[in-house]
Amino acid sequence: MFTRLLERIALGLEQRQIPYMIIGGQAVLIYGEPRLTRDIDVTLGVGPERLADLVAFAEASRWRSLVEAPQEFVQRTMVLPCVDPESGIRIDFIFSNSAYEQQALERIRRVEIGKAAVCFAAAEDVIVHKIIAGRPRDLEDVRSILLKNPHLDRAYVRQWLAEFDRSLGESYAPTFEQLAQSLP
Repeated sequence: MFTRLLERIALGLEQRQIPYMIIGGQAVLIYGEPRLTRDIDVTLGVGPERLADLVAFAEASRWRSLVEAPQEFVQRTMVLPCVDPESGIRIDFIFSNSAYEQQALERIRRVEIGKAAVCFAAAEDVIVHKIIAGRPRDLEDVRSILLKNPHLDRAYVRQWLAEFDRSLGESYAPTFEQLAQSLP
């Protein structure tokens, strides 16, 4: 089911000229340890001004919006949550136009799935997203990505985490350092 949905997402967003990358658990499957995930997280390289295009795409794909008032919800959260009724798989479309996301979109990795070249976030960008999310499962995902990808660009990860530390007043960089140092 996931492969069919990933293919449909890729083809539909490319047709609508909406840049995107798959993040979250689906991206971890590319770079880390396989694990159960019941959703697809899609970061879009556009802001909410393209919501109408995305709603039309979701409707054409027979995906159901999980919110009553998508415009209001997206303005507040920057996320349009949908579900594929056939499989029960949730698809979260995340609107973003930040400098970080724009750079991350330039670093995507294309993976052939069916008739599509699906755009996945680079391993380093999956790590940045996971460190910021900070849940125990996310930190375990970071650990598995680091173990399986010893040559990834840690300087890039450190640069963006330090930037987020400054702009958000958080301590993401030390979390990454602790995880990196704990590896065998």
